[in-house]
Amino acid sequence: MKSTNEVASNNYDNGGKLKLAIQKSGRLNDDSMKLLKECGIDISNGVNRLKADANNFPLEVFFLRDDDIPQYVEDGVADIGFVGENVVYEKNKEVIEVEKLGFGKCRLSIAVGRNEEYVDANYLQGKKIATSYPVITQAFLDKNGINADIHEISGSVEIAPGIGLAEAICDLVSSGSTLFMNGLKEVEVILKSEATLIKNKNLNAAQQQVLDKLIFRIQSVKKAKHNKYVLLNAPNDQLDKIIALLPGMKSPTVLPLATEGWSSVHTVIKESDFWDIIEQLKELGAQGILVVPIEKMII
Repeated sequence: MKSTNEVASNNYDNGGKLKLAIQKSGRLNDDSMKLLKECGIDISNGVNRLKADANNFPLEVFFLRDDDIPQYVEDGVADIGFVGENVVYEKNKEVIEVEKLGFGKCRLSIAVGRNEEYVDANYLQGKKIATSYPVITQAFLDKNGINADIHEISGSVEIAPGIGLAEAICDLVSSGSTLFMNGLKEVEVILKSEATLIKNKNLNAAQQQVLDKLIFRIQSVKKAKHNKYVLLNAPNDQLDKIIALLPGMKSPTVLPLATEGWSSVHTVIKESDFWDIIEQLKELGAQGILVVPIEKMII
């Protein structure tokens, strides 16, 4: 008798299996593998392997340089990819963005010397700009009518002004500490980026069906991360006001408690609204408030 995994694999032998490209090492690799695990997809990639099969989902994973992923997806070597938006826009390949993944957030910014007076983009007129992102940088300059000299370099961009190679840089910024240590300051954000799911524009119907299943799982994981499950005890004379604060997915669940005059209220709150709502609930007499993380959220 065939196992469930064997039956699932056979069902996708007709072209439905997807080839996914992710970064082979670094933070995006860690977050990508974590997301797949949270989606219930089991991948045993071993040490230094460049590809691996999922054990319980029609997916084969390729571990590649992030800069190469858009090209591989355009060429159909990989069907889909997890990659930073900054790379997608810089490489400008014929791929389709499908779903933002919620991790790998950063920004591509212009930085200049800490003591320079920067008012607006006109500061860059006639200047030399060092960057690993010449396409995005040129698009920013063109949009602002700036004529500047772009020096394309890879790695250690922030050192360029200090050695006289450029007067400004365009580079990825996270905390800004690296800029500070090199005597620079961030003056203009030209792109906000995060990891995104891209696909080849020529997926067949079976592959698209598998992709839709993967997207459904990803969206469920993302929704769960942005919401909290809340349980509380509420006095019945304040119940209507408390329920008005708690939209939930449809409406809160209300159950009577053994103690007369009290009810248990269960609901889901967006994390961004959490503290404001909790404070209002306490003012209305809510007690025993429990906040529980949600692993998956299906709507």
